[in-house]
Amino acid sequence: MKNVGRIFLAVAFLCSMLAVAYAIHETIPSETQIALPGADANKLYDYITRSNHYTSWELWPGKGQFYKGTEPHGALLTTYVDSSASDAIKKKKKMADTSMIVMENYTADKKLDALTVMYKIKGYNSAAGNWFWAKYDPQGQVITSGKVDACIGCHGKMKDKDYLY
Repeated sequence: MKNVGRIFLAVAFLCSMLAVAYAIHETIPSETQIALPGADANKLYDYITRSNHYTSWELWPGKGQFYKGTEPHGALLTTYVDSSASDAIKKKKKMADTSMIVMENYTADKKLDALTVMYKIKGYNSAAGNWFWAKYDPQGQVITSGKVDACIGCHGKMKDKDYLY
């Protein structure tokens, strides 16, 4: 009977240690998780095309591929949102820090013309909703990035909606 008690205590101890290890992992992710890129357009491009490919994300809820666009983005658009952005859109809430939106900009004949990205970074630019903006050519070269006046000026009209149209 003593052995059964010891086995029970050993199993209970092991279970509690596993629970603690899981809680620590959730609080302090392992080194195998991919680090977010910060306010660096080249690292952001690598992140969305290599580490966490944006085409595996959801399309903007209610939008399909090649929907009608407007300048300066292009005649046709396809917009992808990461899980954080998707959740905020569906719940009609402000985007959380680290939310990412990637828009493929196409010509009228469906040729990729550019890639534009909105990436929310805590404390980055509170005057413009903490959005980091980036635009890339089809080969991934940075056209513009950071606190882009043209982006902020246009999206600033939607300040009350977290700079989103």
